[in-house]
Amino acid sequence: MDKNRKNNEDKKISYRLKDAIKCPICSYEFHREEMMTGGGRLIAGKLTDELRRLFDKNEKYGVVYPLAYLVTVCPGCLYSAYPKDFLELTQPEIDKISATTQGRQNSIKKFFGGINFENNRDLVLGAASYLLAVDCYTFRTKNVAPTFKKAASSIRAAWLFGDIAKQVPEKPYKKISDFFYRKAYQFYQLALEIVQTGAEPIEAAGNIGPDYDKNWGYEGILYMCAVLTLKVGALEPDINKRIENFEKTKRYLSRLFGSGKASKSKPGPLIDMTRDLYDRMNALLDEWNKENQQQQAAE
Repeated sequence: MDKNRKNNEDKKISYRLKDAIKCPICSYEFHREEMMTGGGRLIAGKLTDELRRLFDKNEKYGVVYPLAYLVTVCPGCLYSAYPKDFLELTQPEIDKISATTQGRQNSIKKFFGGINFENNRDLVLGAASYLLAVDCYTFRTKNVAPTFKKAASSIRAAWLFGDIAKQVPEKPYKKISDFFYRKAYQFYQLALEIVQTGAEPIEAAGNIGPDYDKNWGYEGILYMCAVLTLKVGALEPDINKRIENFEKTKRYLSRLFGSGKASKSKPGPLIDMTRDLYDRMNALLDEWNKENQQQQAAE
C-alpha cells in the first residue's frame, strides 16, 4: 500500500458492509454504510438543553456527524427505516410505501436537488435520511413503535437542518428545521400519551435518544415534551392555550423530578437541566398571567 493510500485509509470515518441489502420495496441492492468508531474520530463536546451531544471539530477527520449514519435508506426508491425495521414489513406496509415512492423522490429533489444515497453520508444526506424516515414510518404498524421513531427522527431532522442552515443561510433550511421542531413537539406529546396507554410497545422503540449515544428512556420523553413546549409551545398565539400547555408540562416535571434526587432512572444531568427548564417556564407563566390580568382589567 503506498503512503497516500494509507493516509486516506487512516482518515476514513465510515465503511460499507460486505453483504448487500436487498430493498424489500423495490429490490434494489446496496451496501449499508456504517460509521467507524474509535481512533479519536469523535471528540465529545457539551450536552445541549435538547439532549443533543455536540462534537468538537477533529483536526484529522474534520467535522463528524454520527447522526447521519443511523437511518438505512434505499438509494433506489428512498424507502427509509432504522436498521432493525428495514427488512421486516407486512405486505400492506410494502404496498403503501411503494405507492409513495414518487412523492419521496419529489421531496428530496425539491429540497436538495440531485443527491445520491450511494455516496458517503454527509450532513445533507443525514438530514435527508430523517426527512425520509418520518415519511416512511407514517405507513408502519404499531408493532415497530412508529410514533417514538417519528419523534426521534423529527428532532434529529430539526438539528441537522439547523446545522445546514448555518452553512447556507441564503437557502430555506431554517424553515425546514423549524417545521421539524413543530413535528417533534407533536410526536413527543403523542409518544407521552402512548407510554401511558400502551398503544405501541415501547420495547420496540429501541434507543429513543433523542441523540444516538444515550437512551434517556421515559424520562427523556418527558423532558423533551417540556423543552419543546418551551421552544415551540411558547409560539401558540392563544395565550390561554399557551398557559394551559405550560401548566400541564410543569405538573409532569414536578411529579417526576420534584424530589431532586438523582437515581439510575433520573440521571443527575437531566435533573439539573429540568430545574432550569422549570424556572424558565415559571418566569414565562408569571409574565403571561400578568398580561392576562391586565387584558381582563382593561376589558
